[in-house]
Amino acid sequence: MQHDRFHGRHSGTGRDCDWQGCDEQGEFRAPAGGPTAGFDGPGAYRWFCLDHVREFNTRYDFFRGMSSDEILDAQSPLHGWAAETRAFRPNGGIDSPPRWADFTDPLDAIAARARWRKEEGMRGRQPPERQDGIALGAEERRALDTLSLQLDADRKDLRRRYSELVRLYHPDRNGGDRSHEAALQRVVEAYQLLRKAPAFA
Repeated sequence: MQHDRFHGRHSGTGRDCDWQGCDEQGEFRAPAGGPTAGFDGPGAYRWFCLDHVREFNTRYDFFRGMSSDEILDAQSPLHGWAAETRAFRPNGGIDSPPRWADFTDPLDAIAARARWRKEEGMRGRQPPERQDGIALGAEERRALDTLSLQLDADRKDLRRRYSELVRLYHPDRNGGDRSHEAALQRVVEAYQLLRKAPAFA
């Protein structure tokens, strides 16, 4: 059987046209009926010759047998999206993100790309670590940048730097200059994050 995608013709099907009294070959498929007539996707088709598939198309009514509410629902842009899938449930369902261990990489495509990014000095390379071996997350690293602290800063360094910046930015400490309030807010947020981090315990 050959399928002419552009014209929708399926030649060589060996089917007769389903139009009553026609002895031509059925090379064009059409739905077996509307939604209420049992059409259930691929496989539920009738086959017609070219002339009769054109006739069928002029008469076909997708909404035949549907109530006005059903027609309105089917015409909605949200049709088919009413049911919640597990991944998009408000409570998150029971889904969890996939683990790298769940994937196989037989062609070494993922690992090879990661190695290439590391070798080329791109963003995929491993960030530097603290001398004490305590890992820092991305938010904690950004907080260190906000406070202009070194990677290996300790709790004493954190408190000293926070005090310096508060004196610099707080209007009660800098003569009433309120132009640094946004910077002060960032400093406070960074300090609150870092003081609870294991590296500064």
